[in-house]
Amino acid sequence: MTQHRLDPDEDDFPEWTDRVKANVALEVRRRRKEMGWSAQDLADRCEELGHSIPRNVIANMESGRRANLPLVDVMVLAAALETYPVCLIFPVGYVAETQELPFEPLVPTWAALRRFIGEEEVPRFDPGLVPSFESHASLVSTALAALDEEEQARFAAKAATGRAQQDEAERRRAQYAEQAVLAKYHLRTLRRDLREDGATPPDLPPALGDVDPPNSETSTDTTLEERS
Repeated sequence: MTQHRLDPDEDDFPEWTDRVKANVALEVRRRRKEMGWSAQDLADRCEELGHSIPRNVIANMESGRRANLPLVDVMVLAAALETYPVCLIFPVGYVAETQELPFEPLVPTWAALRRFIGEEEVPRFDPGLVPSFESHASLVSTALAALDEEEQARFAAKAATGRAQQDEAERRRAQYAEQAVLAKYHLRTLRRDLREDGATPPDLPPALGDVDPPNSETSTDTTLEERS
């Protein structure tokens, strides 16, 4: 089925919203049955998670009789069904094509999902701080891995039975130590830039507790007060 761009004067919003709701309903039903759950089982799990979605509401949603679908319901249903909210909205492998926005043509569901989560760039769209947080996560992983390798090399140097083994272990230890220092340096710079933008950097693991300079939060508060 090919859907062409429609005249914006035409009331196509119900068709688009119905398609989104149908995608979610289809995947909720499929996932629920895959888990061997009844609608009541799913309702009970939602209740356990702290957000009530009664059995009749779930049944009406799955049958297409529900008029609206709040975002909070999608989030809790996804958690209850042990999947991601985006996988309910874009059921890759179960819905071949979907519509991303009103008046837009059908596109492969996989492509729509990738754009939704930011893996495929959309021209003129501002990704916000997502790239910075992705870089932060990568630098944390690099630093932790380097610290672990450095510790293993230090142990190997102590356990070496010959001069050659010891020298090689020391060479590796110094190499990984340098990698850790470099990753920490970039982390500190990135975290400083995030604070200067008024954002709160992600928490650091204990092993990287020395990345932030002393009183970095106090310094940030002062900077923000001066800027305001």
